[in-house]
Amino acid sequence: MLRVHFSELDLARLRMAIRPDVLWETVLSFHRLRENRAENVYGEWRSEARNRLNGEARLLASLIPSRGYFPDFLTPAEGVIGCDSAMDALRATPGERLHSEISRLPAARSLPGWIRELAQGEARPLDRLITTLRAYHRAAVAPYWAHIQARIEADRAARGRALLDGGADGLLASLPPTMRWRSPVLEVDYPVDRDLHLRGRGLLLLPSFFCRGTPVTFRNPELAPVLVYPVEHARRGAPPRPQQRPAAASGCPRSLGKLVGQTRSEVLLEVGGGCTTSELARRVGVSLASASQHASVLREAGLVHTLRQGSAVLHTLTPLGAALLRGGAAPGERVFGAPTAFPVVATSGRGPSARG
Repeated sequence: MLRVHFSELDLARLRMAIRPDVLWETVLSFHRLRENRAENVYGEWRSEARNRLNGEARLLASLIPSRGYFPDFLTPAEGVIGCDSAMDALRATPGERLHSEISRLPAARSLPGWIRELAQGEARPLDRLITTLRAYHRAAVAPYWAHIQARIEADRAARGRALLDGGADGLLASLPPTMRWRSPVLEVDYPVDRDLHLRGRGLLLLPSFFCRGTPVTFRNPELAPVLVYPVEHARRGAPPRPQQRPAAASGCPRSLGKLVGQTRSEVLLEVGGGCTTSELARRVGVSLASASQHASVLREAGLVHTLRQGSAVLHTLTPLGAALLRGGAAPGERVFGAPTAFPVVATSGRGPSARG
């Protein structure tokens, strides 16, 4: 078990990540790629990703073992800004830190030559690592980024509501069952016994699409505290497939009513940044049953994502729904057009990604 110790200052500095983290998702997806569990969640993604790869998995395997510890420097804080910023931060990792963290790998003595050179702080193997991570991300993560973002935004909406309703205590109490808030300690299912004292630094909560089972945190307690935890996924559906552009309305939200009907277009508009079914019924002026039925149709069309939060459900727009409201995808944007999948990951038991 991991015990995260909060002070009053830590509670005041509790925060949610503003968006998905590129490198956390990349590294954790590599764990999912090499296992054969949760087939209904990641099965088809796994097959598609493997078909796109071209040797990247072999190069990364020694640096990112299938379970247990992997170096903290692989997931710098800049991952929430974007891929380029994350890679720049990775490139700036001091040689001393590279050596220290790589030497902690279980098979440190039998690592490939290029990783041993990386541990010595040499520039060429670091360039190779960044090139390999970019290629892996491009093949296995980037094609699904809009879907990943939609799932994480739905979780953020749920946590935001918990924070508004109950403050920091409400937010911590709303986290998945692998985490239990017993003030002033957050107990977290974890493969090893650890205590993390925040010491006034606060805690960044980072919902993750590819985190499965137990949450993950840095091995080094001196780093800015981060707790990565699995988001909830829909229980059924086919894995999403990238599209270049949705079948959009004629360019402005006003024409949406002609496409899906006036009431349903109002439902889509009122879902906005997130609302419960009862709130949706009040906003649109329909019965609770009608609001639920409209939300269900929009969910099946891949326009709305629904997340259960206690006894209520929270509806949020998917990237496709947001694109439809604004009249189409932005230039270069990729959205998913099918009902989403990657269903619910188990949220108990030992997580193969957890760091020691």
